[in-house]
Amino acid sequence: MENISLSLPSHLLGELRARAGRRGLSGYITEAVRHRFAMYGLAEIVTTYESEHGALTVEEIAAAQRELFGRDTATDGERDPA
Repeated sequence: MENISLSLPSHLLGELRARAGRRGLSGYITEAVRHRFAMYGLAEIVTTYESEHGALTVEEIAAAQRELFGRDTATDGERDPA
């Protein structure tokens, strides 16, 4: 582990503290950064696939969302894409 200094707008810091709960700010931020990096990796996979096979169809996207999230997130609007 390495300690760093981080500046955030106060309104975001307040919400972050409220949501972090028992894992604390460091744990919450670590989890968020890991999630963001995973999303970058997925975006790279999609980009590579589409460059080789063409754009994904709506049906392919819906099938992937069902496999990943158990439902079609394109229609329920509950999940942030990144």
